[in-house]
Amino acid sequence: MFGIKSVKFQPNEYVLMYRNGKVVKEGAGISLYYFAPTTSIVVVPIGSVDAPFIYEEVTSDFQTVTVQGQITYRIVDQKKIASLLNYSLDLKGNGYSSDDYKKLPQRVVNIVRVLTKKTLEALQLKDAIKSSEVLAKEILNDIKQNEEINLLGIEILGLSILAILPNKETARALEAQTREQILKLADEAIYVRRNASIDQERAIKENEFNTDIAVENKKKQVRETELETEKAVQVMQNQLKKDQLKFDIVLEEDRKNLIEISVENSKTEADLKAYELSAIMKVLETINPNIIQSLASIGMKPNQLIALAFNELAGNAEKIGQLNISPDLLQEIIKENR
Repeated sequence: MFGIKSVKFQPNEYVLMYRNGKVVKEGAGISLYYFAPTTSIVVVPIGSVDAPFIYEEVTSDFQTVTVQGQITYRIVDQKKIASLLNYSLDLKGNGYSSDDYKKLPQRVVNIVRVLTKKTLEALQLKDAIKSSEVLAKEILNDIKQNEEINLLGIEILGLSILAILPNKETARALEAQTREQILKLADEAIYVRRNASIDQERAIKENEFNTDIAVENKKKQVRETELETEKAVQVMQNQLKKDQLKFDIVLEEDRKNLIEISVENSKTEADLKAYELSAIMKVLETINPNIIQSLASIGMKPNQLIALAFNELAGNAEKIGQLNISPDLLQEIIKENR
């Protein structure tokens, strides 16, 4: 009504309301009434902004790399940025009245690119593609102290380098080189493994050979021990044979001596008996034979006495004219002899 309008803004939007070139109201997320013919409204976003970037740079060894990343920032001095860029709204409801709001992310990215170029020019390709984290830290430290950033009234919240990639030909060359190195390392690993295997086989064969030698030495020791034992047994047997022979000789000598002593004793005994018999015979020579015969007949049996009588009769047969012997006497003699 009569050109007076109302509008409400979000909490992440900082509003500056100008009238006649002066700020009459400001704040974040406010609502206001304004008279369109004499009022200008500037809306500066105060939330964080993610500005992705991707560009190519050259390393110290003249190799092109593609840098890809993202920077996060937010506007902290709304009046300063409003004085540099046009953030005024089109009060007809068509958004911003100009495209200056699109220029700020590109300005920030350009500053990042300049700092990136400065850092990459001091690095070779192999070092550059491995320096994402280091590069991000260096650029972040430099950009926080950058004067242009301070003049824009913004605060850098973070910077990340997602990738630093060489071009396809260089990447293939690096891959080939790395592949060859990997294959070389693989060949070396195979060589080392084969050598280790050969060493292990050699060690196993040496152990087997040493074991065979040890076994043969043990067998040799056993054989030597057996031979020494057999030799000792043979010596003992020979010694026993010698001792047995000596014993047999001594025993034979003792037996011979015993026989000689026995012969001597028998001879002595025979001489003694002969002497005794000779003495008896000498005594008996002086005795009447009839007395001796009578003494010998003492204790004889009747048949022996009759035989003795017949013997005497036979001795005096020339003196006997006739001798009559009864059958009863002969019968008695026969019974006694039975």
